[in-house]
Amino acid sequence: MEIPTIASRTLPLLTPDQTKGMNPELTDPVAYRKSGISLNHVIGCPLDCGYCVRHLFQNFEMKVPRALMSDEEAVARLLRHPFFRPHATPIQLFNRATDPMLPAVKGHTFNVLRLLNEQGLTNHVLIITRWRVTPEDCAVLNSFTNLRLTILVTHSGIDHPQIEPVDSSIAATSLRTLYEHAEHYRTVLYWRPIVHGLNDTDEHLSRARDLSRYAHATVFTGLFFKDEIAAYYEAHGLPMPYDDTARRKITPEIAEQRILDAFRPGNSKTPYGHLFRKTSCGVAFAHQEADYNGHYGIQEVCSICPLAQITLCKAAWVRPDLAEVTRHARALGATGPVEIDERAIIVEGLDGPTRNYLQQVFGFQCHDRNNPHLYRQHGRAPIGWEAENGTPTP
Repeated sequence: MEIPTIASRTLPLLTPDQTKGMNPELTDPVAYRKSGISLNHVIGCPLDCGYCVRHLFQNFEMKVPRALMSDEEAVARLLRHPFFRPHATPIQLFNRATDPMLPAVKGHTFNVLRLLNEQGLTNHVLIITRWRVTPEDCAVLNSFTNLRLTILVTHSGIDHPQIEPVDSSIAATSLRTLYEHAEHYRTVLYWRPIVHGLNDTDEHLSRARDLSRYAHATVFTGLFFKDEIAAYYEAHGLPMPYDDTARRKITPEIAEQRILDAFRPGNSKTPYGHLFRKTSCGVAFAHQEADYNGHYGIQEVCSICPLAQITLCKAAWVRPDLAEVTRHARALGATGPVEIDERAIIVEGLDGPTRNYLQQVFGFQCHDRNNPHLYRQHGRAPIGWEAENGTPTP
């Protein structure tokens, strides 16, 4: 199929002098994250969302997108990365330092997709945006027929102009457009960040439920509230969402329960519709595949999933061989004993990216012994949970 063309300009490349002093994590275009390998050779965003992770890389004030290198060089680096596995490793594009559908960035997004597609790769590719997507864009996205492409549309409904200056109606329109034109890609309503008391009112919940009809899956997540983001809130007089910061996303138990109540009732096979707690679960469902992150081992994560999806994930979920896992973990620098229980691989001495890599190699959760995933918190921060292991289910 001939790929439709959209006129675009190539962003200017940052010079060594311009990148000098930048956070090294920002200038390294390839990183491994929870949902796969992440390519970010375009940095800079004008959207000004107060909770943006760009605060963590000290470049929130960089409003004009610029490129670190050419698309060809960036893709070559991704394919050479030691953790990249053709047809297996999930890929994310421009999810750390810009929005991939901004007018100045969109041409690079399409070009990277073209370069990957021409390799014949069938990897999952995730595009996360809150900006405008047109029918013409959808035609381009549909043309990448090798890749398992998912467009996740971030929509929060937050109407505080300093916390989120971008009108959420833009994302809502993009979601509907994407869903209407979807052929070879899938679209997910990425309902985030949900902050209790800010955007989980009855009106917000009703709006999200209505929007979910225009997506192949809906994923809800909480707020990353790190020290750098808290400092920005304080400096700009923004209402503090929580009394403390955390290393994991914050989704209070009461907020989750309000969401689940709003999405019920359903039938016995899909009691919560197509609602998911985890990104990989929603993406896998949209493509009618088993979850590549092996969440089936954490049964309470699956408690809202459609029965057909649970059946699919159960069939694909295989407890790995301890000796094989240990060999991999030791080669990557693991210290201390390696264990496998009915929920996850347990390791010490490995950072998040390395654990995520192991998790996706084996399709089985991989956790740090020193930072356990507590029952029913689903890998979230303990803020907003009354009991250490979650309030027992009635």
